[in-house]
Amino acid sequence: MSLGPGALPSGTAVKRIVLALTAVAALLFATAAPANAYEPVNIVHTERVQAGPYGLTVGFSTWPLKAMQSLDFTFIPDGGIEDKSGRLTMLGPGGAQRRAQPLVRHPRKREVWGLDVRSLPQPGEWTFRFTVNGPAGSGTGELRALPVLQQPGPPMGVSWAISTLPLIGLVVLVVVAWRRTRGRLRGGELPATG
Repeated sequence: MSLGPGALPSGTAVKRIVLALTAVAALLFATAAPANAYEPVNIVHTERVQAGPYGLTVGFSTWPLKAMQSLDFTFIPDGGIEDKSGRLTMLGPGGAQRRAQPLVRHPRKREVWGLDVRSLPQPGEWTFRFTVNGPAGSGTGELRALPVLQQPGPPMGVSWAISTLPLIGLVVLVVVAWRRTRGRLRGGELPATG
């Protein structure tokens, strides 16, 4: 098997292609802004809690709070978190308790405790109960009557119903195409080949 003249680009053409690709790569690197590994946590509202001898600032990335709306929580004890540990228990409306969880570093704001991209499942008044352990002993405090409004947007069932419409359309399209193809094959027609 031999290649005729013109099958491979000439040396000048190769140089032009390499030069063009280098220029495109340089342009991409020059115009690309440095990317943040994580977007920052913007606290827009804070509340103060006294947990025994420890003051605690509770921060929220969204205010007012709404049910089923993702947000970040930060928990900042006075003097920092280095020599302290703690637990958080969330009590929903009517006293429904969610399991206690340890206070850990926020994944995107490492110098404080926090919860990343969480939501509260129902509207009403919530209570956050904190237990903090540190050099001054142990202390417990509560942030009471934290108002959580109704979920924004349509109800969850309506949202799910709307989001499944494209899937239903795809299933209908596949069934119609399958029935038409099956009918042609039964009638003796062969599908067209390219």
